Amino acid sequence: MFVLPPPPPRYTVPVAYAAGASNGMAVPIVETNNIIKHPEKGCPLQVGEGTYQLQDDLHLATPPPHPSEAPIINPNPLATNPNPPTSGVKLSLVSIGPRNKTAFPAKLTVTARPFGDGNSALAAPPVKDPSKKRKPKNNIIKSSSSFVSRVIIHEANTKRLNDRDPEGLFAFANINRAFQWLDLSSKHKDEPLSKILFTKAHMISHDVNEVTKSAAHIDVAMGSSAGDIFWYEPISQKYARINKNGVINNSPVTHIKWIPGSENLFIAAHENGQLVVYDKEKDDALFTPELPEQSTESVKSTNWSLQVLKSVNSKNQKTNPVAAWKLANQKIAQFSFSPDHKHLAIVLEDGSLRLMNYLQEEVLDVFRSYYGGFTCVCWSPDGKYIVTGGQDDLVTIWSLPERKIVARCQGHDSWVSAVAFDPWRCDERTYRIGSVGDDCNLLLWDFSVGMIHRPKVHHQVSARNRTSLVATNPQQLNRHIADISGTRIRSDSQRTGEIDTASDQPVQHPVESRSRTALLPPIMSKAVGEDPICWLGFQEDTIMTSSLEGHIRTWDRPRENIGDSHGDQKSPAVIGTSLGSGRAASSMGSL
Repeated sequence: MFVLPPPPPRYTVPVAYAAGASNGMAVPIVETNNIIKHPEKGCPLQVGEGTYQLQDDLHLATPPPHPSEAPIINPNPLATNPNPPTSGVKLSLVSIGPRNKTAFPAKLTVTARPFGDGNSALAAPPVKDPSKKRKPKNNIIKSSSSFVSRVIIHEANTKRLNDRDPEGLFAFANINRAFQWLDLSSKHKDEPLSKILFTKAHMISHDVNEVTKSAAHIDVAMGSSAGDIFWYEPISQKYARINKNGVINNSPVTHIKWIPGSENLFIAAHENGQLVVYDKEKDDALFTPELPEQSTESVKSTNWSLQVLKSVNSKNQKTNPVAAWKLANQKIAQFSFSPDHKHLAIVLEDGSLRLMNYLQEEVLDVFRSYYGGFTCVCWSPDGKYIVTGGQDDLVTIWSLPERKIVARCQGHDSWVSAVAFDPWRCDERTYRIGSVGDDCNLLLWDFSVGMIHRPKVHHQVSARNRTSLVATNPQQLNRHIADISGTRIRSDSQRTGEIDTASDQPVQHPVESRSRTALLPPIMSKAVGEDPICWLGFQEDTIMTSSLEGHIRTWDRPRENIGDSHGDQKSPAVIGTSLGSGRAASSMGSL
């Protein structure tokens, strides 16, 4: 006999507002609450420097679909995933106080000029009081917008903000059509400070502006499955809606980030292969791509890797977008800014990693995945390495100065969903990388600069070598060979970190064979849940992950090593041989 499980716990929210309650009067709403657990045995992570202990598992409530939201139907009866308009829980962390000041590198000099510098049309108007940050115009609590279903505010919101640790972490998290503002330093971190429920759209990506944050102001940019972008200021509960109804780009926003050092500008990656630069304070207007002859002389012509739909140097800057670039006809999975604020590393579903100088609006290099599409990307803290994860179940390390692949990291059993460097376990010689995936596993990797040499060609490898799903055509291969033999030798291992921009066409790097690429095993692999892991973050005292169904897990770092130097860290070669894997140890021996 089949028995239905008991329903989740429910409670009556003390203060809630429905869309259309313009008078601000409270409307009783029943909402499912978050649940926090502190496992006794936990899920310890055993690593060379010690044991990471699971502190808690915060399970976010998944809201029911809005009554007007049509059920997702996949016409393919054999499909295992209906591709819902959500990408699992992602976190945006921010601390108002002076946190995270001891991570490697201690000081990284940023020499890049601001984006759009030199275009007088983008010059910011004079401000009477620079200390006062401009807020969005609309009150979300009193909003009559059909885009917002309702807003739930904690009854002791003001008191909690006044009494909290100023150095504590805030977290913004999306789950389905809900968006929560959490205080992770609170004893009641399971009780959100506020929660927004949207009518149909799901927030897929979000980011906090590090430049404008203060005790009285936080700028959050959110990209939705509908293409609409939300500029949200949670302390005042104000918001503005950008790209409303897809007036500029009607494709879902897959990734969104504030441009480093900018108060107003952020970049949104859309599912149709476009990167769009928006200004949070500009109005929208129906966007028509600018042809080279219609725009300024500085607008670049198009090439096969990047089409400039609107240049940042355009004089038409009264409305959004500030700039728009088309990279492909396929989905942009993610992008990441280099620590020196000069470059973008962009990964696409077509299996390409594209290195872009976004200040000059040009793609410099194109690398290919071993198999399938890329899903995630990040930079090392010093900007020397780029790490990607993809549908080939591999984590791949690329060297920026040498323009080549360094190693493939094998250990996941399914698609890799997020990669990140741990700056507190990195130094000038050794780097710590973390990755999570659809196999529900968290993996940690160590590699050193001495491992960048390729293994010998005659080294034993698998007889069946897969090639990239995106084959490189002969013209691209010929262009790459010509670049190597000519003046644009970017793949030479003797090159420095300088980038040659003599040609307007990027270097197309062919897929490196398995026999010529180092294979790196993980130093730790652990199943940390029963649903796919979607996000990974490193903090000074913790490691955090979040999952598809809303589990936010936090591990405390080993106490005896917090704040210590990195000298006690085992070398990757020693750890690799201690794993007892013949193939892994053999591969490491060739490094």
